[in-house]
Amino acid sequence: MSDLLERLRGRGWRMTAQRRVVAEVLDGEHVHLTADEVHARAVDRLPEISRATVYNTLGELVSLGEVLEVATDKRAKRYDPNAHQPHHHLVCAQCGAIRDVHPIGNPLADLPDSERFGFTVSDVEVTYRGTCPNCTAA
Repeated sequence: MSDLLERLRGRGWRMTAQRRVVAEVLDGEHVHLTADEVHARAVDRLPEISRATVYNTLGELVSLGEVLEVATDKRAKRYDPNAHQPHHHLVCAQCGAIRDVHPIGNPLADLPDSERFGFTVSDVEVTYRGTCPNCTAA
């Protein structure tokens, strides 16, 4: 489970009812919702929350570095509250399901100097693709 709510409280982020609901919807393990999915779940908890408020709140959370914006393919961007723990993503090529994965090793160190072309590499994003068990069974 992510600690998004605790992180936001620790930052002194003004916790309005709308912001709290968006943070609650995003809080959890393997959460990678689209903005529309966040809005739909937020409406279940707070019917008067607007789509614009959800989009603005997501933008603020990304700007704060508390939520990652994940684009793994040509589908809608997804929002990942696991912003403070290094991880990669495992994506189903059929349904788009995403899971956080933590492989052993250091992908940054795996890039040989001859393949860095003089770059000082500071970050690595790895996306593993495959078929999830639900799609495989279907």
